[in-house]
This record gives sequence, C-alpha cells and structure tokens, in this order.
Amino acid sequence: MSSNSVKTSDRTVSQVAEELYLKCIRCGKCLSVCPVYRETRIETMSPRGKVALYRAIGEADLEISEIYANKFYTCLMCEACREVCPSGVELDVILSRSRADLAHSGLLPLLLQQLSTVIVNAGNISDEDNVQRLGWTENMASRPVGLDYSGQVEMTYFVGCVSSLFPASYRIPQSLVGILEKAGVNYALLGGEERCCGYPLLLNGESERALEMARHNVEAVRATGAPQVVMSCPSCYHMWTHTYPEMLGDDALAGIDILHETEMLAELARAGRLRFKPWPATVTYHDSCDLGRKSGIFEAPREVLRAIPELELVEMADHHGHSLCCGGGGNLETYNRELAQALPARRLRQAQDAGASTIVVSCQQCKRTLAGAARREKMRIRVTDLAEVVAEQLEEPHA
Repeated sequence: MSSNSVKTSDRTVSQVAEELYLKCIRCGKCLSVCPVYRETRIETMSPRGKVALYRAIGEADLEISEIYANKFYTCLMCEACREVCPSGVELDVILSRSRADLAHSGLLPLLLQQLSTVIVNAGNISDEDNVQRLGWTENMASRPVGLDYSGQVEMTYFVGCVSSLFPASYRIPQSLVGILEKAGVNYALLGGEERCCGYPLLLNGESERALEMARHNVEAVRATGAPQVVMSCPSCYHMWTHTYPEMLGDDALAGIDILHETEMLAELARAGRLRFKPWPATVTYHDSCDLGRKSGIFEAPREVLRAIPELELVEMADHHGHSLCCGGGGNLETYNRELAQALPARRLRQAQDAGASTIVVSCQQCKRTLAGAARREKMRIRVTDLAEVVAEQLEEPHA
C-alpha cells in the first residue's frame, strides 16, 4: 500500500511530513538524547533518521515495508528528542502518526498485534480475567474500604493494569489505599469494572480500538459519583488528561478532576493531613517520561519528599524534562525485550553517581524496569514508589 494514499486529518502524510521535515536543521541534538540510538548507533533508528524516512515515504510512491515499520516501533516514545530540538520539530507527531499509518496499512508487528488483541478481549494487558484486578487486595491485613463504598465519595482510585496484575507492583496500590484511609479520604475502587486505559493501543497506532476503553472507564468513574479520579500510573494519567478529551470531547470529562498520586499526596501533605517520621537517607527522584516530559508534573513529588524530615534529596545528571527513559515505554519491551532491558543501567549509574541509596519513582513501570536492572547489574540501590515511601514514613493521624 502506498503511503500517499494515507490521510492524516485533512492533509496527506506527504504534506505533514514536508512541513515537519523542513524545520529540521540536521543538528543531531536528538541523537545525543535518544536511548535507542545511544544503544544501537543505527542512524535510521534515531529521531533524525525517522524524520528522513517519514518524509521519503510521504513524498515518493514507495511501498511501506516491514523493515520501515521496524524503525518506528523500535522506539520508546519517550519524547526526549522533542525536548531538545532547537527547531521545534514536532517529533512526537511524526512518531505517533507514523505508527498510525503502519497499523492502518497492516504492518503492526505480530507481537504488538497480539498485545492489542489481548487488551481488547480481556480488558487488560495480561490476558487475565478482569476480576483478577483485585488480586493486590488479597494479602492485605484488612479489606480496603473502597471496595464497599457507599454514599458520597471524594475520589475514585483508578489502579491501572500493572499495579493491578503484576505482583511485584502490588505494594503501590496497597500503600496508596492505606494512605487514603489514614488521611480520612472516602474513596471508591472499580475492581473488575476498570479496563486498560488504552495507552498501549495508542502506542501501537490504534486509537480507534482505545476509544471503547475510554468510554467505558469514564462511565465507570462517573457511576461512583466521585468528583475526582486519582491514578498511580503516569500513562493512565496522560491518557485521561490528554487523550480522553480528544477522543470523547471535553464535555465527557466535565466535573471530573483528574489527579496523579503525586499531586494528591502533595495536596494532602500541604493540608496537614499527612505527617511524616524522619528518614535519614540520601534519595534521588526519577522523572518518568509520561508524568514529566509529557504531562509536566515535576515539583509535586519533590515537594512530598522534601516534607519528610532528615531526607536529603539529590538530583541526577539528567532530571526534570531531560530525565532518561527507564526503557519501559513505547511497547518496546513487547517488541524488543533485549534492547529494552539494556537501557535502564545508565539511569542506575546516574543515581549512584549522585550519591543516592534510593531511587524514588512515581510509576509502576519505572519501578519494575529499574528494579529489574538493579538485580541484573547487581547494583546495590533501592527502587521504590513515592506512595510506598509515604506509607512507610507516615505517622498515625492525631485524634
């Protein structure tokens, strides 16, 4: 199928590609920050190389091949390239639109096709019965009150696939509901009514298949009557705040305040609803791609950490908008696991160089990939989520 036949909104791919490509001054700054290029040193897998490929396909009557598709799916979609581009090239637009073109052309790689099918059929990324989303509650000392909510609730906790279904991440929702209960927050859990947010489908270039997920999740949250929805997963947060309004229209989310756990924890701490025990440790914070660069949340998690007595917060060489990707983005783990696992070691070394004994994250995926890399590399550094830190350092509320 010729790419000239593919439409992007009311413009052809060729028109879009030309507009974006002409801004590129070939300076190479994107190469210096691209995790995939730094690992592979393959020019056509760099952001600059992808821009050139996208234009070449758009302006010539060429068939899109599997080799071409491989270049665009070997990408973390971390948007570090967009952050440093001095010319304002919308690299995130090129990467997203190219994947949509490929999916519509039948060139979505087989492993990613299988992932999409699992999500659509099961409602989650693990191909489990969706009722298993409550598996994280089974070994808790007491049943979360959010499972038996009634009357007016302050917020709904949207747990996400990784925290719900990956045992290594269970401590994140366990910690967060414990915090909510100690802070006296009346909350609701969706359990089996929750579905995948649709972000992996969007990364595959299949926004149409993510639409039904979006509709279902918004309706499920509205059914609780809560005016707020909070989530631990930055990808879920990004979908709810950026993509759901585009898919469903702004009115679909009217009256729902969307918070990431870091924002909620900062608000609770600011209001005096959280009081912390001292923690004499040197800690660094890792900005996840979806929460930091893509969603602009940098200070809320740092505010919480600075509120903990005796904690010393240090920054890694690359932080805030220039943070290194953990290797867990872009569905790369599904498509090229070996490459994805080679990437996080660089980030761990930065944490060690900063003198930190602990990396605090605000993302289940970052925790899983960085902790896994620390084990493989035999590096003595702890990786933990902000919710876990807060739960561990929380003093009992005053009567």
